[in-house]
Amino acid sequence: MKRVILICPGRGSYTRECLATLAQTPSVAAADAFRASLGRPGPSELDRAPAYQSRLHVAGENASILTAACSLADRDQLGSVEVAAVVGNSMGWYTALTVAGALPLQAGLRLIETLGSYQANNVIGGQLVYPRMDEDWRPDPAPELDACLQTIPGLYKSILLGGQAVLGGTEAALAEAQRRLPAKKIGDRDAPFLLPLHSAFHTPLMAATAQRAQAELADLPYQAPQFPLVDGRGQIWRPRHTDLRGLADYTMGYQVVAPYDFTLSLRVALREYAPDHLVLLGPGGNLGGAIAQVLIAEGWGGIRSRADFQTLQKERPFLISMARPEQRALLTS
Repeated sequence: MKRVILICPGRGSYTRECLATLAQTPSVAAADAFRASLGRPGPSELDRAPAYQSRLHVAGENASILTAACSLADRDQLGSVEVAAVVGNSMGWYTALTVAGALPLQAGLRLIETLGSYQANNVIGGQLVYPRMDEDWRPDPAPELDACLQTIPGLYKSILLGGQAVLGGTEAALAEAQRRLPAKKIGDRDAPFLLPLHSAFHTPLMAATAQRAQAELADLPYQAPQFPLVDGRGQIWRPRHTDLRGLADYTMGYQVVAPYDFTLSLRVALREYAPDHLVLLGPGGNLGGAIAQVLIAEGWGGIRSRADFQTLQKERPFLISMARPEQRALLTS
């Protein structure tokens, strides 16, 4: 049986190419029913929309539940695997709590829905992406980025994402950072670029959101996870040794207002559990680049460059993206 680490992506993962890909599984049915009880379109309805629309699919009140439903659907369809650990990126932490069993499904859906609903007509600041890697995905210092963080008021680290830095801040701070940062490329995209309809997640600007969530979700029934969870500080929450109060405080407090270090969480999971495969749950596969960049920085399995990673993926894929049918088939029955 293959030992795997499950990776839950964040809310920006559902893109135009993901439309009409959501499978019908028990978790998706539960998410549809939950949203119907609130008088809101369920993830299946959103996925079946005749066209992809930013105001519908990117808006936080829909994107969060849609992203989580895709991840849960992929989890439901996995064949016989041994789950060594679960990690998430940003909003994917909420999905990871559910996938790992630290929250029952209905409670996990409530958490995801509540935090997502806070974004409705209430985007706070924003997020900007800039690379800390070269074209071969090897680490490359970005001193201009550090200078911006040190000198622009209202600009903060938000997510550490492999070879990419996600900054959060006020609109004025992000505009100044865009003015100062030299133009670079991330794939086909010109950086720096803003993430549409994203608040300044994981920064002090979200303090009021954290306080509101702590009050409204104080009764969430956290429980010891079925599988180890690695959070955005690299801390492991273990099935037999989990401080439930600490888990709640981290989820509703620290990670809302402090940087989410996906790079560190994946590095810790790799070193601690040495899996046969990393499994990137849906939607899409755009987190795959950041995962590869972590592997390159680690020199995992002798991988030292983008070319090394691509060669490995062709010969014997270590990263299984559930969005790729040929890779998905390796782990689904």
